Amino acid sequence: MTSSELFGQLLDTRSWVALDVDLEGRVLAGHDDLGSMQLVEIAPDGTTTALTDLSSKCRGRYVRGHRQVVVEHDQGGDENFQLSLLDLTELPSSPVGLDGLTPLVADAGHLNILLDVTESSVIFCTNRRNDVDMDVVVRDLASDEERVVYDAGGYVGSTEVSHDEKSVAVTMISLQPSSTTVVLADGTGVVTLTDPDERGAHHVAGWTADDSALVLASEHDREFHAVLRLDRDGGWTTLVEAHDHDVTARLSPDGRLMLVAHHVDGLDRLAVHRADGGHVADVDLEPVVPVSVVWAPDSSAFAVTAMTPTDPGSIVRVDPTTGATTVLVDGRDGVPDGVRAELVTPSVHRVPTPDGEQVPCFRYASPRATGASVVHIHGGPEAEATRLFSPVIQALALAGFDVLVPNVRGSAGYGRRWVSLDDVRLRLDSVADLAAIHAWLPTVGLDPGRAALWGGSYGGYMVLCGVSMQPDLWAAGVDIVGMSSLVTFLENTSEYRRAVREREYGTLADDRDFLVAASPITYLDDIATPLFVIHGANDPRVPLSEAEQIKAALDGRGVPCEQRVYADEGHGLAKRANRLDAYPAALEFLEEHLRA
Repeated sequence: MTSSELFGQLLDTRSWVALDVDLEGRVLAGHDDLGSMQLVEIAPDGTTTALTDLSSKCRGRYVRGHRQVVVEHDQGGDENFQLSLLDLTELPSSPVGLDGLTPLVADAGHLNILLDVTESSVIFCTNRRNDVDMDVVVRDLASDEERVVYDAGGYVGSTEVSHDEKSVAVTMISLQPSSTTVVLADGTGVVTLTDPDERGAHHVAGWTADDSALVLASEHDREFHAVLRLDRDGGWTTLVEAHDHDVTARLSPDGRLMLVAHHVDGLDRLAVHRADGGHVADVDLEPVVPVSVVWAPDSSAFAVTAMTPTDPGSIVRVDPTTGATTVLVDGRDGVPDGVRAELVTPSVHRVPTPDGEQVPCFRYASPRATGASVVHIHGGPEAEATRLFSPVIQALALAGFDVLVPNVRGSAGYGRRWVSLDDVRLRLDSVADLAAIHAWLPTVGLDPGRAALWGGSYGGYMVLCGVSMQPDLWAAGVDIVGMSSLVTFLENTSEYRRAVREREYGTLADDRDFLVAASPITYLDDIATPLFVIHGANDPRVPLSEAEQIKAALDGRGVPCEQRVYADEGHGLAKRANRLDAYPAALEFLEEHLRA
């Protein structure tokens, strides 16, 4: 089997994600059997029914107490999400297209992001007022009347509706790097619950049973996330904490129990606690990446999408009183037989840097080692490489490349100090981590002369930084929807994203000189590394122009640069057909340029 055929098999892996659970125990799930993530219902006996077949990926939530689903969908990856209603009074004999949905919020020129669904209402946020700020809107499903509960400006991350439906906790992305702010909207006004000037992230886990307080995973006054109670009057109480790793949570709908996750080096150990922090039971699972957690409306159970490096995502039902598990979908069944036994489990390392830091790094050691390696860099930048299943990483490893997956400085998951080490004018310190990884390669038996970079979004930017600022180190690069210039990226990105991105990279008004210095295109004349560029034509985050300008510039200098643009994609490749076209070709490109 050739490397491209192997890659094709892995890209043919089917994946699942649990999206919701209803009172009868049915699970609403996403499944990509049709080529992109579409809705499927899993009955309590395990029977599955495909619900949608839309032109782009979608997600959804049940309307509590009704056989209806609110569906969020866009067109060609443009991220202008629309909301529609799917009637499940009678299950469809075949999955429905757009004409089988009833429009609910139809405004193709703006974002309409599904946040929550109750028995009577759908809660969403939208930038339709001024194209920039996100307002939170509650729409009555019976009357179609809408009321705006938050319009104080900014970018909304999530909402949590109180049990009496009189208050909405809104999590905003603050203007401090790697930070959020929680405000409370109750129909009479907006109250700020967390300090907007505090450097720290807060994620609402739910309301307590009596609606007197919120439970959050928060960095308030601490280095790592802990599970904290935040009273309406601003008082904080620690419920579950650890001093060397993040602890997060998700409350049950009745506010009496919570699933707690202890996060260490890209995997989570799960347990059920009472809402006051008391331990109830450990969940009967080895450490996993919990891609999603959804509680049943009556709090009698929850479903976890449990992923590992060798499991693309099993859906598991958990009894919260005992921690006992029932596998509803075994994700490993979606891996083709020919490669299932060969999948690689990574080892965990710390890579030393010249300035005394230690970069966390996962190594997928190839069972067919050739001495060549690929450094796979995550997006974000305020994100994290976890130990999840990746067809790309597994295909590279099985093709003979050792794959190094670092969490360079600025990554989440390793404390507030680490995630802040690349803010604004520290940006190039994270690029220097790539050179430290390159210097480390010989210590694990890898050839530094045959090392490549691969990354998407911010990871694509890091690829371009590596080949432009460290041109003697890297033999090839694969850039997927990456920024070639921080200046033109900020000038051309969608208006609703600009302020959020400037808080991390620096502002066009105050930091333009540094943004130029931190842009790969500034060092264009130094690039000699062959480059493979992938982009979606409809990308609202990193415009196609970022790829086009680097391609044109390299062509003008005679540097090998292959570019593939997909007319029906946005920020990344959501469709299997496009991944099957792009990624095996990128692998062949690496094999050509890293050949011994």
